[in-house]
Amino acid sequence: MKKLSLAIYWHMHQPVYEIEGTYLMPWSRLHAVKDYLDMVLFLERFPKLKLNIDIVPALLDTIIDYVNGANDIHSELTVSDVKKMKNEEKSFVLLNFFSPKYETMIFKSSRYKELFHKRFSKEFCKPDDFTSQEISDLMALFNLVWIDPVHFSRYPKLKKLWAKQSNYTQEDRIEIIDIHRKIMSEIIPTYKKFIEAGRLEVTACTYYHAILPILVDMKATLKSVPTTSELPAALNMKDSAVYQIKMAIRRIEEIFGTKPQGFWPAELCVCPKTLALLAKEGIKWTISDERVLSDSTGFDFIRDFKGNLNDPYHLLKVYTYQTKSAPIDIIFRDRSIPNLINFEFAGLNPKMAAEDLYDKIKTIQGKLLISPDNSHLLTIALDGENCWENYENDGNDFLENLYQLIENDDSLETVLITDYINKDEHKKALPKITAGSSIDRSFKYWIGDETKNKAWAYLKKAKDTFDKASPKQQNLETARREFMIAQGSDWFWWYGEPNNSGQDFVFDYMFREHVKNVYTALEQQIPESLNNSLIDKIEIPFRRPTREISPRMDGLQTSENDWRNSGLISLLDGPVHRENKNIDKILFGCDDKNMYFRLHINKNSSDMNFMDRINQFYIYIRNATHAGTRAYIRLISKTDNLYPILSEKFENEIMFTLIKDTLYPPRLSTCLHQNMWTLANPEGVSMVYNDVIDLAVPFDTLGIQHGERAEFFLANTDSGVKNTYISQEILLSMERE
Repeated sequence: MKKLSLAIYWHMHQPVYEIEGTYLMPWSRLHAVKDYLDMVLFLERFPKLKLNIDIVPALLDTIIDYVNGANDIHSELTVSDVKKMKNEEKSFVLLNFFSPKYETMIFKSSRYKELFHKRFSKEFCKPDDFTSQEISDLMALFNLVWIDPVHFSRYPKLKKLWAKQSNYTQEDRIEIIDIHRKIMSEIIPTYKKFIEAGRLEVTACTYYHAILPILVDMKATLKSVPTTSELPAALNMKDSAVYQIKMAIRRIEEIFGTKPQGFWPAELCVCPKTLALLAKEGIKWTISDERVLSDSTGFDFIRDFKGNLNDPYHLLKVYTYQTKSAPIDIIFRDRSIPNLINFEFAGLNPKMAAEDLYDKIKTIQGKLLISPDNSHLLTIALDGENCWENYENDGNDFLENLYQLIENDDSLETVLITDYINKDEHKKALPKITAGSSIDRSFKYWIGDETKNKAWAYLKKAKDTFDKASPKQQNLETARREFMIAQGSDWFWWYGEPNNSGQDFVFDYMFREHVKNVYTALEQQIPESLNNSLIDKIEIPFRRPTREISPRMDGLQTSENDWRNSGLISLLDGPVHRENKNIDKILFGCDDKNMYFRLHINKNSSDMNFMDRINQFYIYIRNATHAGTRAYIRLISKTDNLYPILSEKFENEIMFTLIKDTLYPPRLSTCLHQNMWTLANPEGVSMVYNDVIDLAVPFDTLGIQHGERAEFFLANTDSGVKNTYISQEILLSMERE
């Protein structure tokens, strides 16, 4: 069997959350103690393992800031005296300190669970509903659950702090934040140690994670976008792109003592002009996505029903693209593996998940027997931070098993990408490169939506002001930094459709503040438009129904106003695009006759989307006022990590199936005997699908009388195997008048 080289390549980035010396969001700090160090510490446990890391220079600056004493709002509150906290500060804690993933982070703490259920047992709560000690415990546990488990053995004090679970003091909370800083202080020295040992390669990225093709060739990024409305005729930001590249290379060399040879383009976005810029600045290689290679070569990467490539050869080669100034090598990542790691494997037993990925790697290797070459590189490249909170034990068990399988297999080797490229004798010429990104081959997640376009127009106006400034302007570099920060991809990712963070208004505020700071630094008048939010409507991720509704059952977006008083659950997006996210949001409500549900289907998935699967939707309902005969739900779980809601029993089950945009009739089952389901007559149950799925279920059919309350939850499955539970922690309810 021919040897297969593996380039395991993790990308770390966060936007600049700092405004006037304070970080408004804690994510850089929290991911630093959860991901940035422990992802590299695996090199201590696996002597043959080699890793590649891309860490955005602005994130390194942030880490250094924290080590030197910087704070975010969350950490400032955490170390404060609870008894002196104002009500608005306590309200902030109650609103923001329950954000960790419930089933993998909150669930492992009995005290945290207790506080969680107290908070969400009702829609609204007042600061006085929680004692000072409860607020103290909440802040302590919030900061503890974000720490990667490996650090609890490295810092014995953490074990003692975790064992307390309650009655945390201000001194305890100060110590927790101090340990955060100690962990962060280890990141750069640890990276340096493994770089010098030849075990780790660190690459560059645009300094503030700007999307290079948009800056240098906007027209090339506008194919297949929804609209060009509000966009300026041109951005003319090539000089910004050059600056972001130059400063990134310089900063990586300053911090790690070695000039980066490779470059991770933000969101793997490339085009001919960006490759020319990288080559001119001395970058030897870069990376993009499988679909960009497919578009550039015309080769169609076909996969079987298990997701394995029929012919992986072309994806495993290093390509050379000739620019006017110099050649640049390009590797292309396998697109299937990141999706599995980001979303699918988190719900599996970690040993089984690691073995599944190992089997996929071996399947690829087995297809190289007829290859004319002796060297092949499988590139596994993805975000190295955001997926692990979905895993038990922060993904450590999965990675431990995976790295062990690879280390024990002499026919596999992990490599530093520059080392491999320098030795490779079988590079292929790439005559052309098609502009594209890691998602859907397009740039629509950062440009081409009316709100995103308006943000680019604001940025263009700020650039015009900056370009007119005198080179002798006192605060020119301050203005330049703010302008560069505002080019970061994250602001545009959260603006407009289709992504919803649940905190879009904060990202909107930070973007506008950074742009305003350009004018302030240049002593120019701030445009009035920057004082107004770009977000027309702030939609909270959860609300309960405010009054009865009797909506039209037409499945059309045009009747959305009928649902204005309904309850709402939005399935929030993350910084990583999720291809198998099936539902965007669910509306629910009732009148005196029916329960109503409206499901907004996610139609922004890429070509590996859920429309090609057997998607089944389940609604489990029970009478909370007068309990009848009940049974457990009957869905297949991928893991033995059970959500609290799965310990509940229900009286009614409604199931409906969507395959290739065809909705099949609903099936109603009821509990006949304890723990036994039987089919029932779905009399009166109506359902329609056009833009959205509308469902009406009569209370009488469910055996729920006037004055009684129905409790329910929803589940989405792929062929009966659990994908998503909505909600995961508490049952939703409606009362029949």
